[in-house]
Amino acid sequence: MDEKKTAWERLQLIHTKGRPTIKDYIPQIFTDWYEMHGDRLFGDDRAIIGGIARLDGEPVTIIAEVKGRDINENKTCNFAMPHPEGYRKALRIARQAEKFHRPIICFIDTPGAFCGVAAEERGQGEAIAKNIAEFMTLRTPIISIVLGEGGSGGALALGVCDELAMLENAEYSVLSPRGFASILWKDASREQEASELMKITAEDMVRLGVAEAIIEEPLGGAHNDLDKISENIHEYLSQKIPEKCKKDIDVLLKERYTKFRKIGAFSE
Repeated sequence: MDEKKTAWERLQLIHTKGRPTIKDYIPQIFTDWYEMHGDRLFGDDRAIIGGIARLDGEPVTIIAEVKGRDINENKTCNFAMPHPEGYRKALRIARQAEKFHRPIICFIDTPGAFCGVAAEERGQGEAIAKNIAEFMTLRTPIISIVLGEGGSGGALALGVCDELAMLENAEYSVLSPRGFASILWKDASREQEASELMKITAEDMVRLGVAEAIIEEPLGGAHNDLDKISENIHEYLSQKIPEKCKKDIDVLLKERYTKFRKIGAFSE
């Protein structure tokens, strides 16, 4: 594990060109990947991919936000900012996983949901809210991992789970530090100051009870050793998926509910 880094330094790392995306991780961690498309209502959002694969030979459902590795990929996946049809696709695939008793693995990596006029016209807020509500009661295990950015409702829509893990340098926040500075101080240039105030690092999230685990990155960041970071993610999933699958589903649902009810509790 790297020496202690500030939130700002971690943000620079997760924005590093060459940092692995879900398209790098899937062939490293899973086998027999089969992607599914479309929300059966409007279209196929390339900012979210979903499908079936095998983890250690056992079937799992994967739902993931997609970042591009170059400008053309980023244009294709809308810079990892999903439209409502992306969240509806995710929910359709999650319901299928519930039907066939497959555990769900969500990979979060987004600056936030797309906030354009077309997204709002097609019900962006409703799609995110519906995912949050329905993931809470899905009768199958759910593990979510924040790979890099976990921004606002765009991340929350895939963040309702039985256990949330974060890569060592990932961040999870109500909005970006730049957005925070713009709203609070009307000065986007103070984003570095905002990043330190917001408590957005993996260590902060574990301390606050939002996340349960931190997945160690190679020295210098995930982009320095894809094999190693993939091995660390695989090791975490290989332990947690069987652990959650062994639990009685009603117990799991009660624990999932309790996990989120506890978030935000504080004492003075």
